[in-house]
Amino acid sequence: MVEKRSFEIARETLKQLTARKLVPTPANYQSVYNEIAGIPSIQPFPADFLRDLAQSLPLKTPGQQKQKGLLDYAIDRLSWDGVKSALVGYGAFAPVVAPEESVVSHAAAPVPEASVVQASALTNEFFAQIARLIEYAQPALGNDDARFVDQTHQLVQALRKPDADALTVKTMLVNYSHRLSFAAEDQAEIRNGLLKLLHLVFTNISELSLDEQWLKGQMDALMSVSTPPLSLRRLDELERLLSDVIFKQKDAKYKALEAQDEMRRMLAMFIERLAQMNQSTGTFQSKLEESARLIEQAKSLADIAPVLKEVVGTTRNMAQESQLSREQLGAMQERAKQTEAELAKLHKELDRVSLQARHDALTGALNRKGLDEALNREVSTVRRNASVLSVALLDIDNFKKLNDTLGHATGDIALAHLATVAKECMRPQDTLARYGGEEFVILLPDTPLDKGIEAMTRLQRELTKRFFLSGTEKVLITFSAGVAQVTDEEQPGDAIRRADQAMYLAKRAGKNRVLGA
Repeated sequence: MVEKRSFEIARETLKQLTARKLVPTPANYQSVYNEIAGIPSIQPFPADFLRDLAQSLPLKTPGQQKQKGLLDYAIDRLSWDGVKSALVGYGAFAPVVAPEESVVSHAAAPVPEASVVQASALTNEFFAQIARLIEYAQPALGNDDARFVDQTHQLVQALRKPDADALTVKTMLVNYSHRLSFAAEDQAEIRNGLLKLLHLVFTNISELSLDEQWLKGQMDALMSVSTPPLSLRRLDELERLLSDVIFKQKDAKYKALEAQDEMRRMLAMFIERLAQMNQSTGTFQSKLEESARLIEQAKSLADIAPVLKEVVGTTRNMAQESQLSREQLGAMQERAKQTEAELAKLHKELDRVSLQARHDALTGALNRKGLDEALNREVSTVRRNASVLSVALLDIDNFKKLNDTLGHATGDIALAHLATVAKECMRPQDTLARYGGEEFVILLPDTPLDKGIEAMTRLQRELTKRFFLSGTEKVLITFSAGVAQVTDEEQPGDAIRRADQAMYLAKRAGKNRVLGA
């Protein structure tokens, strides 16, 4: 059976809407279109509706507040089971305070003992929560101020007493908050001071290495990563970049020292050869003077013949030594040129490795190696902080046709154009990587599935406003995308595979679409 094309399915969809007397709403159109195309119809998760519902729930007890938090978390993860569990748990918690009409009708009645017990339990739980909050914040404030540490310890103990007096605790909290403001300001100043020192170190290294372009580029990257706002993710990136710089600096230093030693040895040989030549020249001059004196004293040709023979032999030896010296000096000169060429090659290789080790040369996005490192780092952060991470896989629509009709050079421009627009639309914590060919991957930390789909849809809308020129022709590119939220159990690459499957369904559904996995 020949597969129907998109416009044929759309035309048949309109006919069926008319035949079935259905209102042509987007939902009805999508349902009939999927039915004709053989695409499974998946009802979207009503996240906005459920959030409105969650906001309207009264929060009169700690239990209800806890269940409200669990409900928000389940909505963010698009989990029906989590929503059901949170709502069932919410209903199990009754409010501590009596209804308003009961308060009016029984204003003079004594407070039941059970209500007093519940109120006391609520106060103790509230104080315990404050104590935990203070303990969680303590590591960020440091232990340098002994008085502040002691004050923190006393306050936590007072908050955890079963019979804690509210007025006493309030006074202690006021005094503690005053002291806390100074401690927080000190830590902020210390942090800013350390960042300034770090930037000074980077600047100094860069200034001392003006001839090392690869090192200067790495220093610029370090300066960019260490600029606030900081996060554990950016600090991990800073550590990785600095490790690269240290490793490459050691390698370059070792090569440079080798070259210096080689030049030193050649210079020593050159000086030694000059000394030998000078000695030989002096000996030759002495022999010539002696021969001249013997010739002056000769009284016959028989006396001159031995002297001339010795002069000829000495001259020949001098010529041979000069030739040997020229050859050795020429060899040293050639070795010096080779050493200089090797150093230049090393610098170029360092430049190339520094730029291309983790980045795609055409688009400036991460390559597969850089993506693997970034994905493993993000997944580790998700597991450590119990946060969320979504992965989007984009594929340019009709890219082969674009290459065939406008040429591969235009195809390269399209790839670079998509990367540029994507970077402008992304947040600083997002990561763009070229996955291969016309495919890109975007990592979206702290982003649930529905928000990831919204982000890719915004990128699609932005692309429709941004053309690029191929000669005099305006070119519009679109993409299909799949988005997957990384689960607790799966490996990092599994989420990309699920996003790839959703992207394929988006292609089948008519392209220029975003579907969740």
